[in-house]
Amino acid sequence: MKAIVSHDIDHLTLSEHYLKDLIVPKHFVRSYIELFTGKISISELLNRYADVFKNKWQHIEALHQFNVKNNVPTTYFIGVNNGIGLSYSKEQAAFWIHKMLEMGCDVGAHGIEFENFEKINSEFLLFKELSKQTDFGTRMHYIRKNESTFVNMAKAGYAFDSSEMGFKSPYKIGNMWEFPFQIMDGYIIEKPKQWQSKNFTQSCEETKKIIDKVADLQLPYLGIDFHDRYFSNAHRTWKDWYMWLIEYLASQKIEFVNFKTAIKELEK
Repeated sequence: MKAIVSHDIDHLTLSEHYLKDLIVPKHFVRSYIELFTGKISISELLNRYADVFKNKWQHIEALHQFNVKNNVPTTYFIGVNNGIGLSYSKEQAAFWIHKMLEMGCDVGAHGIEFENFEKINSEFLLFKELSKQTDFGTRMHYIRKNESTFVNMAKAGYAFDSSEMGFKSPYKIGNMWEFPFQIMDGYIIEKPKQWQSKNFTQSCEETKKIIDKVADLQLPYLGIDFHDRYFSNAHRTWKDWYMWLIEYLASQKIEFVNFKTAIKELEK
């Protein structure tokens, strides 16, 4: 078993949301629920208010530095369309796509369109134009899909997708590899609620069960999705959990690879 780590970029700033959605007020309602239920500290809450003044809801560079230090090659998925809480502009997306490529990251599309080929293809072509790449993958925002989404992604030209959550080995749809994943930060730390429901220790124990199940099933890859926004002292459980996860996998002698390396391995 090897581990594939990827990151979804859902937000860049707070201001991108002010005239488009209710993400920011909902965030603070959730924060007070977490405070009053003992899941976060006053310090964390104050750091969340500090984010407002810094107008910063991304931690891409700090997360990348941690990954590099721990020899974890990762893929970042960034959106070029808006939808269900993803509200930054194409110009912001283009800036970060090229910045991340310069940093040595793999960068793919965080898809919004999933219902028909024309829209999926248009989004693929827009990402291709903005990123100046010809070989890249995708993950659907909120992992939305219908019965034809994967076929249409393959038809559009994506090299790979990781929008299916499940205990499966990678499989091919046309020329596109589908990489099911098993671990997502929100599903570990929040479920069954829409705010933090587990502490650090509980989150780690839940994660170990998933890792053990993947090992028992002898799946070739363990898929991990962590959102860069949570690599922050404003979300200490999330940040500490992710750092623990990487260190735990390394201690178990599990090798980290990215999607492109996995594809080369699968196609040998």
